[in-house]
Amino acid sequence: MSVKLTVLFAPINYVGPILASAGMGEVLRDSGHRVIFAVRSEWSQRLKSLSFEVELLAEGSGDGKDDSAAENAEELESVLQNKSPLEKGIECSALLLKDCMVDADKDESALKGIIKRIKPDVIITDHVITLPSVAGSGIPWIFSYSSNPLSLDVGYEDKRLPPSLLGLSINSDQNLWEEYRQQLKESRRENWIKYKEWLVANDCPVLPEECLCWAPSPFANIYMFPEELDYTDVRPLPKTFHRFDYFKRTGDEETFELPDKLKSRSGKLIYLSLGSMGGANVPLMKRLVSILAKSEHRFIISKGVKHNEYELADNMWGERTVPQVKVLSIVSLIITHGGNNTVTETMYFGKPMLVLPLFYDQYDNAQRIDEKGFGIRLNPYECTDEQLLSAIDRLLDDRKLAQKLAKVSHRIRTEKSIEKLTQLVESLAKK
Repeated sequence: MSVKLTVLFAPINYVGPILASAGMGEVLRDSGHRVIFAVRSEWSQRLKSLSFEVELLAEGSGDGKDDSAAENAEELESVLQNKSPLEKGIECSALLLKDCMVDADKDESALKGIIKRIKPDVIITDHVITLPSVAGSGIPWIFSYSSNPLSLDVGYEDKRLPPSLLGLSINSDQNLWEEYRQQLKESRRENWIKYKEWLVANDCPVLPEECLCWAPSPFANIYMFPEELDYTDVRPLPKTFHRFDYFKRTGDEETFELPDKLKSRSGKLIYLSLGSMGGANVPLMKRLVSILAKSEHRFIISKGVKHNEYELADNMWGERTVPQVKVLSIVSLIITHGGNNTVTETMYFGKPMLVLPLFYDQYDNAQRIDEKGFGIRLNPYECTDEQLLSAIDRLLDDRKLAQKLAKVSHRIRTEKSIEKLTQLVESLAKK
């Protein structure tokens, strides 16, 4: 398409969706289109450094000093503790809808103004609720979902699959599925009533079904998940849904050189990250550090928002954040919370995963990776030293898994499914 389009991204103010949107934005930017982000001020500098234009939703300096990761970790402190997946699912499900509606309401007026002023050709929103300003804009819009696609059921329900957020196998007892599904929906009911009233008051043309969080876009809905892990063999999706293997960032971050502390040691190189919020659980991070200190291997640690509150062992190096895309390319194994960005990026690089889920879709990613034979799922709060250390060695020594992952990585890199995003956006702009 020779015409330069203007594409507006309006993601939720969470690290994962914004980074996923940045990955999509890079593809559109490199195709010659104008990419604009409507975000809070803390993201301004980072997104501008990637050659994106930025429109601020909330007043602020744009100096990057605000810290949504720390704020989100504080709000979700309860679900970062050792509870059952069902307890966390119920708690998180209710809290997420409430918080997202409050935040969206704060930004709604500003977002409407931005849309009116810049007149985008297409809008992409990576969110967990429907935004009236987007759905009612009269502009083609894409609903993007960067979490595990089992949790598409919070907007597009299909009872052929187990309810999301609980880490249930697709082969688990189906007699329990409906019971759990109703518990999750009931946890949202009170906030959903207020949410529906808010949508109606803001003249939103599409409304989610009862106790669900979002309504599919009539134009296009996209999600990221590798083909090898997807659920479409059990639950095919409508033609308006499009899967991409990844929204992988190119790694336009600072360069990364292995610290001398690790260069001088022997052992395989392993990356540990519990995500932007998981690192806020200091007792858990200390627990993992104490176990991994007994390993013969070397560790790069993404320490998280409370990085100053605990120390690393001699076989480790870490900082609050590390350039993940570059680190993934040099390590032999990833120990992860199971966030969807990390899962898809790790599959891109063809590395095995030891998944320690904490909450939300991380349980579903952990279960899917384990049952599909691409890694191991463990309980980070209760696994023994021997269980964690032996799982690491089993994954590192598994040659069949290494070959299997190499084939997946080759397919993903060869097919470059994300490049089809440009075709999708251009086709919508013609409507």
